[in-house]
Amino acid sequence: MKLVYTHPNLYAVANAQTLVESVGIGCELHNEYAGGGMGELAPIDTWPELWVVDDRDYDRAVQLIDEAQARGAGEDWFCGRCGERNGASFEVCWACGRERRTS
Repeated sequence: MKLVYTHPNLYAVANAQTLVESVGIGCELHNEYAGGGMGELAPIDTWPELWVVDDRDYDRAVQLIDEAQARGAGEDWFCGRCGERNGASFEVCWACGRERRTS
């Protein structure tokens, strides 16, 4: 397993997880509930982390996340299936996993 992404915001990591899983890459979310340790632990030690299960998927997962973040300057979009608001950098709805429709 390899650490592919970490961020202080759980939702950012969960969105990255949805994106990576949407292309069939196995991954795990670690430190999901570690925020309760802030004050006793160094803040960065409580950040949520996304790990890919198979090391061979690491480069592809990083590429997906980097590309999504590079596109992040656009506008938020609403999912056509569940109606949830999604950040511009995400190609997959964080709530239901539906792919973003561009047309």
